[in-house]
Amino acid sequence: MPVSIDVRLKPRAARCSVKVRGPRSLEVAVTSPPVDNRANIQLIECLAGVLGVAKSSLAIIKGGHSRSKVVEAEGVDGGWVDEKLRGLSDGDG
Repeated sequence: MPVSIDVRLKPRAARCSVKVRGPRSLEVAVTSPPVDNRANIQLIECLAGVLGVAKSSLAIIKGGHSRSKVVEAEGVDGGWVDEKLRGLSDGDG
């Protein structure tokens, strides 16, 4: 069963960063502008790196043209995703 993650995207940031806002809720800053889907592409790349999954296992299922998005992770366990995100909030990721 896919896992959904709420994301608030901040394009044109000075540097890429990921902050935990709540359970399965992130704020992701990317350096790319929201033009020609570049910010969305960088969002997927960033989340794939943080979660340690393939980019192909992640998809934006809601909010493709909005700062508020829902990203779905396929082929991973919800508890495992929660652990990864908890590690980010503890400063381990």
